[in-house]
Order: sequence, then structure tokens, then C-alpha cells
Amino acid sequence: MITTSSRPDVDPELAALLAEMPLTSILDEHALAQVRPYSSAPIEPLLDGRSIDQREFVARAADGAEITLSVFRPAGDRTTPAPCVYWIHGGGMIMGDRFANIDIPLQWLDRFGAVVVSVEYRLAPEAHGSTLVEDCYRGLLWTAEHAEALGVDPSRIIIAGPSAGGGLAAGVTLMARDNGTAAIAAQILICPMLDHRNSTNSSRQFSDVPGVWTGQTNGFAWRSVLGDRPGDVSPYISPALANDLSNLPTTYIDAGSAEVFRDEDVDYASRIWAAGGQAELHVWAGGVHGFDALFPQTRIGAAARRTRTQWLARALDAMSAEREV
Repeated sequence: MITTSSRPDVDPELAALLAEMPLTSILDEHALAQVRPYSSAPIEPLLDGRSIDQREFVARAADGAEITLSVFRPAGDRTTPAPCVYWIHGGGMIMGDRFANIDIPLQWLDRFGAVVVSVEYRLAPEAHGSTLVEDCYRGLLWTAEHAEALGVDPSRIIIAGPSAGGGLAAGVTLMARDNGTAAIAAQILICPMLDHRNSTNSSRQFSDVPGVWTGQTNGFAWRSVLGDRPGDVSPYISPALANDLSNLPTTYIDAGSAEVFRDEDVDYASRIWAAGGQAELHVWAGGVHGFDALFPQTRIGAAARRTRTQWLARALDAMSAEREV
């Protein structure tokens, strides 16, 4: 019989680093107010020494609210349109900003000359329901509409994000498919937050133990987005509810074996395959939630980043080959 006390071990190198962190199994309104200011990092140290141009733009939400977009481009004149990484930050949909974990797509700017567009969507509990994913969708539409001015190849827009950003990326991809707008060439879902039901075996395994993101903190985050009585939840905000996963772009999904989102991420990849789609799935043994974002210097963190970048290189090569046919 499987019990919640039976759970995969954490990678020893990660475990030693996590032992030095003030981890908890619970997040509430008071704790959220305390951690929000620390849920991102300044952008300047990441840009120091890099030849990158940064510009800020504003798109409009359906209700007229401003949606800030940060655009990062390799400096210098360019004549050939570049691939674009449309980045959606993580933070459980309750914290973080457009600079959170931006070091990940900036590595792809360095490697592939990609233009990185990062969106500042509104957060819960101040914003509710589908507002968050719709903000991200509006930012994507703006990016596609301004592709030429940004130096972006509209046929090579890759949507990516970690955790909540991965879930929102999956939701935006479904919206773009259903609306027939802003063709997305690939999606990179990094330990994505996909299912508001929070009822998988992995969510129970990692519910009552201190961690980076637990089943209890996950429940708080979803209640912040949906309220205590969510009613009919849109699959755009909780993509695991989508009945149809056909006709999605090539997809990369990764997660850790020792994290809440493991099972919903594996299920999402499996359902893409069942629908005839292409997905590559990696479950890193001993990986906790967000391990390569928190600890990129570890062996497992470096391997996860390297493997993800290698997949993106293959995907971009395939896009180039299709254009030449």
C-alpha cells in the first residue's frame, strides 16, 4: 500500500543546499506579504557584461489595464529575423515579476541570438480567474503583431515558463490554438503548474513536509486564483482540464521526481502523445520543485539546463529545415 510517507528521496546535493534554507509546508496571506518582495531579483547583474539591449513596452488587457513587456535583444544591427522566446515567470501566480528566473531565457539569447520577451501579468489574489492567463495571451498577441519591429521571426515564437509560468504558457498555447491566432512554434513547460485540483499522488506525497513548494502551498495559491468556490474552472487557467490536447506545438516538459507537480506533468505529456502530438518529457530523479532555477550550479541542475537547451537547439533546427522546404 502506498502512503504519503512513502516518497522519492531528494538528490543528496540538493538536500544539503535545501537544509540551509528556511523551508515551510504552509503559505498564507501573512507569509505571502513577507515573501513577495524577495520573489524576484534585480535584472542589472544579469545584464552586466552582456551585449544586450533592453526596452520596455506596454500592451493592453481586455479591460484596458497596462501589461508591461520587457524585450531583450542581442545588441547591434541585425538583418535576419530571430527566434523569440516569450517568457512567463513563475511564482505560483501569487508572486514574482517579469525578471524572475530570466537568467534561463537569457542563456538562450546568448546561445541562439533569440529575442526574449517577458510579460508582467497581474497576480492573485488581487487578480482572479482567467485574468492572469488572458494578460499573458494579450502580451503574446502584441509580440506577434510587432514581430517585424522587434526583429522577430513570427514563425519561430517559442513560449516558455517555469512552475506557474509553465502552466500559464500551456494555457496561452491552448488559447492561441483555439482562437487560431499567434502561431506558437514550440512550448517549453518547466515543472509546470497545470492542475488546480491538487489531488495527484505526488501532491499528497509532498503536502505535509517542508519544501520549496508543497501540496499545502499549492492549495493556497490555487485558492488565491480561483477563490474558495471556484465553480467552472477554465482549462486555460488549469490546462489539465483540457479535453483536447491535439494540434499543439512540439513540447518539452520536465519536472523532478521529488516534487508536487510530477504526476500532473507526466500525465500532460502522456495525453499529448495520446492525441498524436510530439512531446519530450524528463523527470529528474531526486529533483525538487524548481531545482535548476534555484541551484543551477549543481550536477542535476546543470544537466537539466543543458538537456533543455539541447532540445531547443534541435527544435530550432527543425524549424529552419521546414522553412527551407
